[in-house]
Amino acid sequence: QVQLIESGGGLVQAGGSLRLSCAASGLTFSGYTMGWFRQAPEKEREFVAAVNWGFTTTYANSVKGRFTISRDNAKNTVYLQLNAVKPEDTAVYYCAASGAAVISSRVDYWGKGTLVTVSS
Repeated sequence: QVQLIESGGGLVQAGGSLRLSCAASGLTFSGYTMGWFRQAPEKEREFVAAVNWGFTTTYANSVKGRFTISRDNAKNTVYLQLNAVKPEDTAVYYCAASGAAVISSRVDYWGKGTLVTVSS
C-alpha cells in the first residue's frame, strides 16, 4: 500500500521560511516523479513544483525563485523549502507521486496534505 505522509506545515509570518517533507512508502521511490500541489480556500488545486527521477525540477511561476523542491532517494523523501512566503501562499499543500514524466498530466498517488498559513 502506497503512503505519502506530509509534515512541516504550520503558521509562519510573511517573509519567513518553512520546510515541508513528504515521506513515501510502498513504491519504488526513485522511479517516480515527485511533486507538490496546493489548494487555497475556495480555489482549485494547483501545481507548485516537481522533481523527476533525473532530479530535473519544475516550478509554477508564482513560486519560482522562492520555493525549492528536492528529493533524497535514500530516505524516500521529497522536500519543499518555502522562502519569502506571502499570504497568498496560504493553502493545504499536498505531496504527489507520478509514474509520468510530467506530474501535472497524471498523479498516481496523493498525500493527505499539510496546512501552511502565512500571516501578514
